[in-house]
Amino acid sequence: MCGRTACSLGADNLRRACAYRDRRGRRRQPEWIQAERYRPSYNKGPQSSGPVLLSRRHLQQDADSSERVLMDMRWGLVPSWFKKDDPSKMQFNTSNCRSDTMLKKSSYKGALLKGKRCVVLADGFYEWQQHTGGKQPYFIYFPQTKDAMAEGKEGDEEWKGWRLLTMAGIFDCWEPPAGGEMLYTYTIITVDASKDVSFIHHSKAATWVKRMHALPCRRAPCCFGFPPVSPQAASSLLAYKPGFCHPALPYRCWALALSLLSPRMPAILDGDEAIRKWLDFAEVPTQEAVKLIQPTENIVFHPVSTFVNSVRNNTPECLAPIELGAKKEVKATPSSKVMLGWLKNSQEGSPQKKENDLPRWTSQFIHSPSPKKTSADILQQWLGKEGEPATKKRKA
Repeated sequence: MCGRTACSLGADNLRRACAYRDRRGRRRQPEWIQAERYRPSYNKGPQSSGPVLLSRRHLQQDADSSERVLMDMRWGLVPSWFKKDDPSKMQFNTSNCRSDTMLKKSSYKGALLKGKRCVVLADGFYEWQQHTGGKQPYFIYFPQTKDAMAEGKEGDEEWKGWRLLTMAGIFDCWEPPAGGEMLYTYTIITVDASKDVSFIHHSKAATWVKRMHALPCRRAPCCFGFPPVSPQAASSLLAYKPGFCHPALPYRCWALALSLLSPRMPAILDGDEAIRKWLDFAEVPTQEAVKLIQPTENIVFHPVSTFVNSVRNNTPECLAPIELGAKKEVKATPSSKVMLGWLKNSQEGSPQKKENDLPRWTSQFIHSPSPKKTSADILQQWLGKEGEPATKKRKA
């Protein structure tokens, strides 16, 4: 699943990073809709607001559907048909939407069939690995080139900053029954985790299996070795009492079913062509667009401090790589100082930076998908040479 992200670029740099080519091949930058509402964050959780891309035609019927706009929407989809006067009264979690059920669940089906597709923007997302000593957070993101560390020069035509992670999402617009301002919300679509990331989730499953298997089933002998259950049946056991087999699965233990739950990750759109097809609902019908929703191997990750565990912590330390086995506190090594300096400088709202001093970058999207790199490669690029200038509720 995806329960925590980071998006640290300021509003203007975010717009430059999302430059694209429209249907006529013209280089464009998406227009911000109410940019003043957007707040950069190194630690963003559900119910907070975040930046998304969508087709302008959703807001202006005569607009070109290939034209894009940026909006700040609340994370956690509120369906347009929700009748209560307070969205917080929803009895299920809509921050994530499973790709295999999004055309079946009423919370998402209507919006998806109406073409309400969006791209959720982030530096990357966090995932936690469960182990006996607690939870170890990781930061997961696109591979970066060495140019991503450069601050760029005024007049540069190419975006040289961080390549944003572009996740497929669904949005909807809810109007309070008593009237009032429309609320735009979104959900992030999830798919089966890629091979590189699944080890984080499998560690969780292994921990759950050990914990729950310690409580033997009181209705039947241990069930390990029996044929696997379906994902739907397994997921129904999450709320079932440990220590008993589910009545629908009389010969399969609770622990085994838990271990078979599929690890999930966000559906990532890799490259501008995938983004174009996902957003252009007028040209690309739903049945064609959903074929884009596939796991990707084009990601890297590194461990970060447990400082990120609390959503109240919102500083560059949330993203800083750490060395596993060392103390959890962020160590002030020369390399980490370089990276933290770059992270701090990337904040457009910094009082040391004026708007006119910002480089005029264009696009991170107008290029081919990055080649596969290892985590060690990206960390070496990210940190650079020392001394160089810094560049749960139930599911819906």
